[in-house]
Amino acid sequence: MALKDAMPVIDDRRYDDIVEEIKTRIARYTPEWRPDASAWTDYNESDPGITLAQLVAWLSEMLLYRMGKVPELNYLKFLEMLGIEPQAARPATVDVTFPVVDSTPAPYVDVPVRTQVSAPADDDGPPLVYETQRSLRALTATLQSVQAFDGSGHQDVSAENAGLQSFAPFGALASVDSALVLGFGYPAAYPKNKDEFPATTFDLAIVTPTGNERGAVATCGFQATPAYAPAKLQWEYWNGADWTRLDALKDETLALTRPGYVTLRTPTVGAMKRDYLGAYQNGPGRDPLFWIRARLVKAQYETPPEIVAVRANTVPALQAQTVYGEVLGGTDGTRQQHWRLANTPVIAGSVHIQIDDGTGATAWDVRSDLLDAEAGEKVLALAPSTGTLTSGDGVHGAIAVANAANPDANVVAVEYRYGGGARGNMPAGAIRSVLTAVDHIDSGKVANLFAAVGGVDEEPLARAKERARRSIRAQDRAVTAADFELLATQAADIARARTLPLFHPEFPTVKVPGAVTVIVVPNARRIRGQPFRPMPSDGLLRTVCAYLDSRRLVTTEVFVAAPSYQEIRVDAQIVSSPDADTAAVREAAEQAVTDYFDPIIGGDDGTGWGFGETVRYSKVYQRIFSVDGVDSIDGLTITLDGETYPECKDVPIATNALLCSGAHRLEVQLEPEEMSA
Repeated sequence: MALKDAMPVIDDRRYDDIVEEIKTRIARYTPEWRPDASAWTDYNESDPGITLAQLVAWLSEMLLYRMGKVPELNYLKFLEMLGIEPQAARPATVDVTFPVVDSTPAPYVDVPVRTQVSAPADDDGPPLVYETQRSLRALTATLQSVQAFDGSGHQDVSAENAGLQSFAPFGALASVDSALVLGFGYPAAYPKNKDEFPATTFDLAIVTPTGNERGAVATCGFQATPAYAPAKLQWEYWNGADWTRLDALKDETLALTRPGYVTLRTPTVGAMKRDYLGAYQNGPGRDPLFWIRARLVKAQYETPPEIVAVRANTVPALQAQTVYGEVLGGTDGTRQQHWRLANTPVIAGSVHIQIDDGTGATAWDVRSDLLDAEAGEKVLALAPSTGTLTSGDGVHGAIAVANAANPDANVVAVEYRYGGGARGNMPAGAIRSVLTAVDHIDSGKVANLFAAVGGVDEEPLARAKERARRSIRAQDRAVTAADFELLATQAADIARARTLPLFHPEFPTVKVPGAVTVIVVPNARRIRGQPFRPMPSDGLLRTVCAYLDSRRLVTTEVFVAAPSYQEIRVDAQIVSSPDADTAAVREAAEQAVTDYFDPIIGGDDGTGWGFGETVRYSKVYQRIFSVDGVDSIDGLTITLDGETYPECKDVPIATNALLCSGAHRLEVQLEPEEMSA
């Protein structure tokens, strides 16, 4: 027998149903009232018997309601027993650039860690606040020239760097002695000696392209295995006569193959000389610059690298705010006491609690639960979504002892951070305000070059239930295709995942035994008026890789890849009802079509357009026809990647590809009233 056949039927009767059922039983259960005697025939509201029946029905409905909640309660308690909780909201991250005021007397300005910047919210809520993740040394000198040296000549790529257009930093071949050359110069208003570059340490932010055009793929190796760069770079500075070695303290980019930061240490003051170099020559309004370059000493690139942007004075920031010294209350010596932080959602790992039991303030560790805590261990459990802290019961975790001298204020949150949610995924250029005053920083020009990513709302309960069912089946091991997809969505902010068994990215036409490729679609936010192609960053691909690698079979080779998109456009001639607003009908029809092809919320079931799913002409027609105000459709054609298909023709898309809506052209005209009549 199937399990669903053994499920008990929950009584779904309501108040009116119960009252009517009581009325039907009056004749059976009150035989003393016969039709030939004093029969009970008055079923009106004023009858005392009916009033009694209504009271019984009301009490019965309340009882049924409470009993109907028992299965749901049991289900949730089962999830709690398994340690499955709805995932808390996660904050977005973004790179923020801090320009220095031109007239600053110092050669650099220090921006402290957790400097706050903000962006206006687009949902009528409070402004979004971001805090820098580390300190920044912002140079007064600006990057004025970017050149790609291929070993024989310099190519000026400053315009590409400024316009965020991809360029090859080492030329088309990326051979030995090719170099990325950077020229720095002081602004005209700089009052100091412009011939002196400071002896300091600063970061360069390197942004590389990710996505379909680069075939973004991450190979999942063992977590303990280090990643090696395919080339060796030597950073150098120009001393006026020759190139001299420059110290590179850290390179997160693996020789400019992935986004990250390069930390450089400049030589003593006076060692770097201003000059004209390469494609940057003397001319009107052109002062000589200080030069730094990254030269290829050894190159074994499979594909020459490309760069979208090189930026100084840039630092990563998190959509979060820090709170210091918040008093949570007091301890009373009871088991499992609760305290609540004033701000939520709380960022896990950021909470530092001190409890003074009368002998001095002591730090208590904060964890997600107390299941493995020892009896006397000073630990607290944190629920990030609600900000609730729970102490132990003497078996799992210590009991917080009361402090008679300070009974109401001996529990203090020394520090914690809060923030998160999808609303933090702001577009490029949205960050425009500096909340933490920093002298000599040009607050009017502070901005984010690229959109903030990674912000996720709290997981809905329904999704947590679905994840629980699949987690029990997967047992935290990646064996089947469904296992890989489930674990990929758990690893990071992934909206959808698709597993391709026997598929190797380097050999797409051959079935490779043991190879598994997982395509991931990040949970990005659609910006109105722009093509929506959610693409995972290089860091996101590596994060999913690391998560899957520790859970795969030892005989499986796993790759995590970005999805490929095909642009689709719908052309339709729509006839609206005579009393309809044509502009509103057009907007609603465009929205309906765009939502239908959306890779995250599209498709027939609203869970995203299927990978490689054929576009059914009749369903597109139906989507438009179901819009309020549409009376008929005179014509409809579908164009895929520039190829227009005949009317009434289904449109196949590439295997495992997704759709991206182009500029749909929907023309709406009113139906003549005489025709409608």
